[in-house]
Amino acid sequence: MAIYLDTGNISEIERFHRMGIIRGVTTNPTILLSENIVGGLPGIKTRIKDIARLIDPYPLSVEVTTPEREKVIQQALEFASWATNIVVKVTIHGPNGELENVEIIHELETQHHIHINATAAMSAQQCFLAALAGASYTSLFAGRINNMGYNACGEIARLRKLLDLFDLKTQIIAGSTREVLNVLEWLEAGAHVITVVPKILEAMLVHPYTKETVQMFLRDAAIAETKAHPKVER
Repeated sequence: MAIYLDTGNISEIERFHRMGIIRGVTTNPTILLSENIVGGLPGIKTRIKDIARLIDPYPLSVEVTTPEREKVIQQALEFASWATNIVVKVTIHGPNGELENVEIIHELETQHHIHINATAAMSAQQCFLAALAGASYTSLFAGRINNMGYNACGEIARLRKLLDLFDLKTQIIAGSTREVLNVLEWLEAGAHVITVVPKILEAMLVHPYTKETVQMFLRDAAIAETKAHPKVER
């Protein structure tokens, strides 16, 4: 799986999808708002269906926009109806620590057979409980863990060990990526997927010494071409 692009920008998704280097896309209400996608669910629906069609069969995560149980279930059913490759994101608990989200995750996975991404987790223990509840994915906000003064690699490694030990099929998505270094170190720690914004992915690819080397090759090739075909004096 490796890399998901964290954006709602169609042109950015098209650019990196043509390269063949992304294996999915993740969105959330904040990302969609930054793309000026407004108008409630009708506005979201149009953009999400376009992205889902573009990257099919790779998964596209779409987050519910309400904390209310019945509305979460209703939205999840609606989102899942938009395309077969949609994964519904539900936060690991409510805005004030309400616990019923895990119950909702379990119900959506086991009764409605909707792939769920249990998101906004900040610890291995939260992700482990999401896995026990049956979530297809769990998003560990590894960048925020680092910001709190902890090394996210330890949480990722601990979680991966538990998933493997108990044969749980949940995939770890490490997100909130802050720097290029995070991508490989989190994959090495055991994450199945890293989410990155386009700027991070571009920085992974473009290296200043590579630019310098390519410029040297082209400059020397031009010089060699000139010497191979000297000007004839008239």
